[in-house]
Amino acid sequence: MTVTEETAALPNGLTVEDARAEAARAYELDRKHVFHSWSAQAEIAPMTITASQGSYVWDGEGNRLLDFSSQLVNTNIGHQHPKVVAAIAEQAAKLCTVAPQHANAARSEAARLIAERTPGELDKIFFTNGGADAVEHAVRMARLHTGRYKVLSRYRAYHGGTETAINLTGDPRRWPNDHGNAGVVHFFGPFLYRSQFHATTEAEESQRALAYLEQLIALEGPSTIAAIILESIPGTAGIMVPPPGYIAGVRELCDRHGIVFIADEVMAGFGRSGKWFSINHFDVVPDLLTFAKGVNSGYVPLGGVAISPAIYETFAHRPYPGGLTYSGHPLATAAAVATINAMADEGMVENAARIGAEVIGPGLAELAAKHRSVGEVRGAGVFWAVELVADQQTREPLAPYGGSSPAMNSVIAACKAGGLLPFANFNRIHVVPPCNVSEDEVRAGLAILDNALDVADAAL
Repeated sequence: MTVTEETAALPNGLTVEDARAEAARAYELDRKHVFHSWSAQAEIAPMTITASQGSYVWDGEGNRLLDFSSQLVNTNIGHQHPKVVAAIAEQAAKLCTVAPQHANAARSEAARLIAERTPGELDKIFFTNGGADAVEHAVRMARLHTGRYKVLSRYRAYHGGTETAINLTGDPRRWPNDHGNAGVVHFFGPFLYRSQFHATTEAEESQRALAYLEQLIALEGPSTIAAIILESIPGTAGIMVPPPGYIAGVRELCDRHGIVFIADEVMAGFGRSGKWFSINHFDVVPDLLTFAKGVNSGYVPLGGVAISPAIYETFAHRPYPGGLTYSGHPLATAAAVATINAMADEGMVENAARIGAEVIGPGLAELAAKHRSVGEVRGAGVFWAVELVADQQTREPLAPYGGSSPAMNSVIAACKAGGLLPFANFNRIHVVPPCNVSEDEVRAGLAILDNALDVADAAL
């Protein structure tokens, strides 16, 4: 799908010709000077993005692509939302920056709006620059609050790229950074499609995963464990919605042993699963809740930790030994205020829930029935995964855990050629458009994905 001859311009006013020239210069300088994350530097050819609007981005050739990735699953309100763009400009004219020891209106209002939406009494908000440092500080709070050090986290999880966060992570990105000395113990969480517990039903999977975790806690020593951290719905690792009873069971284990329960909502929060926070699907209140990404749709870097009364009291008269120069930055928190208000005013969380239940879920079920390369589809709201397999009976993945494959690369290329920007990880395509995506946009994206899955089928 390309820019039409009639418009011959991008949403930012650039002509296609000027956009191509700008993109060529950007690419040249990128390859000369930019060091990319998670990449072998000499082996990548990054796509240049020259413009974005709503659910779409434009590449360096002027091609329009439907953004089914929400970038890194963070543009929850889509691109260039006018209310948020205006709020950032207004705040820049008023107060660009201020040190975090001073109160400022943008940070105070953002904290109020977030606290109104967090479950239970998580009413105190510590702001960070992003999700990884939110996790770092949540773990630090838990360790200081309990006087213990160990933290339990699950395999098939992602918690960030900084030192503690990457050690908590349960996917292969941890391996080069893990020296076994971070005080982290990994465990298997529930995932019925690839069950570690020989379960055949969601109920069995939940019960057996909890029994295993209970035994692990006993063997590790409850008095040594500061926290258990879980993504409420794991994101990058595969969008495996926990079975009924599991999250409540983890909460009970934490209560029984005085362990802090940290819900990582960095990707799963702010409407992504059809609720303000994904933990709300399970009627459980954690002790700490980390957030970032969707809090302001990634327009300015921002993250944070929502804190329970008990943990707040630990630091009521004892200084918390942590902080950041940009904690609660005015531009970032002004963007958060505008984002949360826009989401509420425009019913975006409700739209995400409806689109997931009425369009994405049924649409992916149809694709699963049609394509022999699809092993399973799963998700909620605008937070879905399509698990691609080489064999539906053996469930052999189309790409190995921790890697890719020619077949998987061909599917991704077919998506892009059709005008769809996918989110892909290992053997999965994630369907994660903005929370305000329209039905027509979703149906168009699923049609492109349908054609790309023909390529996967042909590779089997």
